[in-house]
Parts: sequence; structure tokens; C-alpha cells
Amino acid sequence: MTHLNKMQPGQKGKVIGFTDDNRISRRLLELGVVPGREVEHVRNAPLNDPMEIQIGSCCLSLRHAEASMVTIELDD
Repeated sequence: MTHLNKMQPGQKGKVIGFTDDNRISRRLLELGVVPGREVEHVRNAPLNDPMEIQIGSCCLSLRHAEASMVTIELDD
């Protein structure tokens, strides 16, 4: 297991959960970042923050600080 902010562009994984229960993690749940969903790191912004992820048919931009709260399991 690792965190979403540790993924490299092009990597895929499955959302396991969150490291903290706060308003940001609740907002991510509302946006579709829920346990069991597949997530792909699409690319980083030119200065490396934020990162773009694809979850389902939706693309989201997350700061690395927000992404560090999402625990994932990388695909082999």
C-alpha cells in the first residue's frame, strides 16, 4: 500500500481508504474517490503540483497534500 501522491504518471491503482477523517477526505468521497474504485495518475502540472487523476470517467486535479491522505494499492 502507498499513497496517491507517490504514484508516477501512468500508474494505476485501487483506492483503499483515507489516512484521516476530515473535511477534505469527505469532499474527496463526494467527488467519487471512494474505496474500491480504480484510479490513474494522468500527469503533473508543470511545477509538479497539482496532479491530475482519473477516477471513472472523471478527471480531478488534487494538490499533493490532499492526495497524501488517500491510501491506494498499486496494480502490478
